[in-house]
Amino acid sequence: MGILETIRNPQDLNELSEDQLKQLASEVRDFLITNVSQTGGHLGPNLGVVELTLAVHRIFDSPRDSIVFDTGHQSYVHKLLTGRQDFSTLRQEGGISGYPSRAESEHDIVESSHASSSLSWADGISRARQLTGEGDRYVIAVVGDGALTGGMAWEAINNIAADKKRRVVIVVNDNGRSYAPTVGGFADYLASLRPTIDSFRTAPAYEVALDWWKKKLQNGGPAGQFTYKSLHAMKKGIKDWWAPQGMFEDLGMKYIGPVDGHNLQAMEHALSTAKHYGGPVIVHAMTEKGHGYAPARAHEADQFHAVGIIDPETGEPTGAAGAQSWTSVFADEIAAIADERTDVVGITGAMLIPVGLHKFAARHPDRVIDVGIAEQHALTSAAGMAFGGLHPVVAVYATFLNRAFDQLLMDVALHKAGVTIVLDRAGVTGPDGASHHGMWDMSMVQIVPGLHLAAPRDASRLREELREAVAIGDAPTVVRFSKGSVGAEVEALERLSDGVDVLARRPSGSTENDVLIVSVGAMSELALDVSNRLGAQGISTTVVDPRWVLPVPRSIIALASHHRLMICIEDGVRAGGVGSRIRQEMRAAGVDTALNEVGLPVEFLDHGTRAQILERVGLTAQQITHDVVAQVLGTKVPFARPLPGQQHPTTGSLPIL
Repeated sequence: MGILETIRNPQDLNELSEDQLKQLASEVRDFLITNVSQTGGHLGPNLGVVELTLAVHRIFDSPRDSIVFDTGHQSYVHKLLTGRQDFSTLRQEGGISGYPSRAESEHDIVESSHASSSLSWADGISRARQLTGEGDRYVIAVVGDGALTGGMAWEAINNIAADKKRRVVIVVNDNGRSYAPTVGGFADYLASLRPTIDSFRTAPAYEVALDWWKKKLQNGGPAGQFTYKSLHAMKKGIKDWWAPQGMFEDLGMKYIGPVDGHNLQAMEHALSTAKHYGGPVIVHAMTEKGHGYAPARAHEADQFHAVGIIDPETGEPTGAAGAQSWTSVFADEIAAIADERTDVVGITGAMLIPVGLHKFAARHPDRVIDVGIAEQHALTSAAGMAFGGLHPVVAVYATFLNRAFDQLLMDVALHKAGVTIVLDRAGVTGPDGASHHGMWDMSMVQIVPGLHLAAPRDASRLREELREAVAIGDAPTVVRFSKGSVGAEVEALERLSDGVDVLARRPSGSTENDVLIVSVGAMSELALDVSNRLGAQGISTTVVDPRWVLPVPRSIIALASHHRLMICIEDGVRAGGVGSRIRQEMRAAGVDTALNEVGLPVEFLDHGTRAQILERVGLTAQQITHDVVAQVLGTKVPFARPLPGQQHPTTGSLPIL
């Protein structure tokens, strides 16, 4: 039995010797490489925080002390040390989450995987501890250097630093650059002194003496004040030479580091020093993504930040190459557009490759801007660029548009800025779970005046609608598409005058008009399947793809008036979704055709494959067909309009409220 198998809770770590801890770190890395290579997941970040996580759990007492991860994808080691060592179904339905999960463990606190929020959580938890008489409990926030590019993190630091008594330890996991300390005997000697000096600087007696001399000199007239300013400037200069404090100490935050995040003893010493200080402290740990795994370190793009199923020996993907992805279609087309139009610029929030702007950047590096994890800034900056004569294309995951809604509404839309927002991973995304589903975007943008929303059904329509989007210069445009592979091309029977595509009329040449099916984006395959099934039941259908779902095309309303029933199939939440908006437009036009919105429930959906999740919520051809047949027969609301001579079905007595 290895050491890892004996760890059931963090307290078990306290029984291990230094050699056993080194062995445990090695076992953890082997475990991660073996298991994540079989399931896929965030491998590189977790290989980089093995010793860091061990040190946090050795020095602090979870769950009494609260550990918050930002973002949660670097919590795999934490899961292992808190008794979760079955990774065989990681990120799969019924298996453990790829992020912290309160349902899994009392050691998990923050489930959201949106970056830059951990310090606000730490601020809130520590305030609550003070107000409830538990101020001796610590809050530890493990935050990546990337997350510190988000403005919310600095808002939180400003508040945390204002209270010198709160026991907050911020561990900055800095893996954004290589850290190469000066070499040589003198440098080694200085490095050996740093832990001692950090301990001295954070000792209570040191702080008391410092405050006494500060007050003494500042109250000592001009000579005393001059002496204080001179000594303070010298002290600050020495500290910045020794180890740059950055703006942390300017905000009043005690700073420890930088520390080698892969040296367990150094990390433990730094965290112990921070713990005994008794107030807010920054511990700056330098780490490497993919540490200890050569294929990850050799991967230039992102050191295996996230991987699919790979060969653990080589790091190469296993199996045949997949079909073309939505992201790759966008990447090729936006690069081609950029070649043609010098006014088009790209904006990404620290996700150049994942959102497909890398080819654009390779051809025109001065026209792609990475703003860091700062979606709010990205949208307002884009509005400014539009005012300056450019056409910005802001590419983000759909779930992250949630963070920039105010800027979309008040900075972009209010000013009629020609900005295109491209939403990758829209709809149900699968294994990353509740916080990564891009299911709120269509409901959210419905209330933005003047906004145009496109939902392409296949690769050709993505290229086409993207070009149409960047041609609009007086309003925001949104183009959304799914995660994963693009399906087969779905050709239209005809295109109506306002751009709506008619995908099917069944039976062919039929003059009957039972059901109008509105298919939004990637739901076209499902919509056509439903149409076939309804045809087998003797129910005629027309299937249309609006292409641009906002503004609602007038032909959709006209078609609705000539059908007995209408259904709208979308992979966004039903509440306030596309179907809801079409219903409002129909009523405004005096069309009373019954409409059934088929979409996602207003729930946080657990992880699983896209197909599993859609089946779980009833978005399957079988379930939709069953419901529509019942609606046409008049046994389920909303009822289809009765045929001539038929009596309108009723629901019977009024429900008891």
